Amino acid sequence: MSQATNQSWGGRFSEPTDAFVARFTASVNFDQRLAPQDIQGSIAHATMLARVGVLTDDERDAIINGLNEIQGEIERGEFNWSVPLEDVHMNIEARLTEKIGITGKKLHTGRSRNDQVATDIRLFMRDEIDVIEVELKRLREGMIELADREAETIMPGFTHLQTAQPVTFGHHILAWQEMLARDHERLLDCRKRVNVMPLGAAALAGTTYPIDRHVTAELLGFDRPTENSLDAVSDRDFAIEFTSFASILLMHLSRMSEELVLWTSAQFNFIDLPDRFCTGSSIMPQKKNPDVPELVRGKTGRVYGHLMSLLTLMKSQPLAYNKDNQEDKEPLFDAVDTVRDCLKAFADMVPAIEPKKASMYEAARRGFSTATDLADYLVRKGVAFRDAHEIVGQSVAYGLKTEKDLSEMSLEELQQFSDIIEQDVFEVLTLEGSVAARNHIGGTAPNQVRAAAQRAREALAALKAGA
Repeated sequence: MSQATNQSWGGRFSEPTDAFVARFTASVNFDQRLAPQDIQGSIAHATMLARVGVLTDDERDAIINGLNEIQGEIERGEFNWSVPLEDVHMNIEARLTEKIGITGKKLHTGRSRNDQVATDIRLFMRDEIDVIEVELKRLREGMIELADREAETIMPGFTHLQTAQPVTFGHHILAWQEMLARDHERLLDCRKRVNVMPLGAAALAGTTYPIDRHVTAELLGFDRPTENSLDAVSDRDFAIEFTSFASILLMHLSRMSEELVLWTSAQFNFIDLPDRFCTGSSIMPQKKNPDVPELVRGKTGRVYGHLMSLLTLMKSQPLAYNKDNQEDKEPLFDAVDTVRDCLKAFADMVPAIEPKKASMYEAARRGFSTATDLADYLVRKGVAFRDAHEIVGQSVAYGLKTEKDLSEMSLEELQQFSDIIEQDVFEVLTLEGSVAARNHIGGTAPNQVRAAAQRAREALAALKAGA
C-alpha cells in the first residue's frame, strides 16, 4: 500500500507525498497543543451524532471511551505523534481507529478538518482567555491595593518627562489601573466573539447528515452556532482581535515597564523592586537590574509582530478555507503565552513595589512643581490668568537664579513680583497643599485617590460576580 493511501485523503492520489513536502505541510509539531480541545470537540460531536441517530449508542460509547483513553496517553507522554499523519486531528483519529476498529472512522461523519480546527482553536482561545482574565484581575487588584496604601505618598508628576505638578503615587498607580480596566473590557468583549461554534459547517457548505448544531454548541458551552458555513471555516477575526487586545495590553505594560526602569535607576531612586524580580551583573557587583520590566517591554514587539502576521495572513484569502490558515496557530499560541506570562510577572511584582517616599518627595520639591498653584492663587485674587502666568514665570526665573524653590522663597521675595501675594500663599505652595487642592473626581487629592480605589475595587468585584 502506498504512503498516499495511508492518509485520510490518499484515495485520489497515484503517488506518495514527497518526504520534504510532508514535513513542510505538517502542523502536528505545534497543533498537538490543541489535543485536549480536539478530544473535547470530538466527544461532543459523537454525542450529537448518536442523539440524531447517525451513530448507535454503543458506537458513541466506544468512541468516547477510546478518546478518553487517548487523552490519558497524551497527558502521560505516551502518545506517538506522527508527522505523516499531518496534524493533531488525524493523529487522534488514527489512534482511535487503532484502538476501537472501524467505529473510529465513523467519528468524522458530518464534519471536516476545516470546521474541526476552527472549533478547536475557539475552544483553546476560550480556555486561555479565562486563564488570562484571572491574571489580569489579580494584577488590577494588586494595583488598587497599592494605590490605596500610597494615597498620600507625594511624587512629581511629569509631562515631557519634565517635572510638572505634584501628584500622589497612589494616583499614578490608579492611572495604570485605568489602562488595564479598558484592556479587561476588550478581553471580555473578544471572548463573546470567540464563543461561537463553527462545528457542523463541515468543509465549507454544511453537511447532508441530520446534525443538530445547537445540541453540539450546548455540549461545548458555546453561546450559539455560526450562521454561515463559508465564513465559519475561514474566519480568523477572533484570533486577530485577541492579538489586537494583546498588543494594546502589552503597549500598556511596556509603558509601565519604562517607568519602573526609570524609577529604579539611581537618577530617580523612586522605588525598590524585590531582589526576586531583578538580576545582577557578571562584571559589576553593584548592579541590580530590573530585568522583569525590561523583558516585558521587549516582548511587546513580538506581540505586535503576531498581530501583523495574522492580519497579513488573512488579507488576500478568498473564501473559504485555505492552507494558509495553518500559519495562524504559532503566532496565536505565542501571543497567548506571552500575555499570560507577562501578566503573571506583573501581578506578582507590582504589589511588592516599595516606594522610596523621601526621594519622591524631594524630587517633587525640585522643578517648581507648585508653579501652577501660585498662578491659580493669583487668579483667585483677581489677576487675569495670562498676567498670573507672567508673574509666576518671573518668580521661577528668580528661583533658578537663586537656586530656591517657590516654597523656599520669603514673602518679601515673592512680593517683588506682585504685591497681591500675601502670607496665605504658602498654604498652596506646599506639596501637601497642592495635591489636596485637586479635590474632585479624577483628581490627585488623597481622599479622591482612596475613593477612586474603592470604586475600582467595587467595579472589579462586580465583574468577578458576572454583573
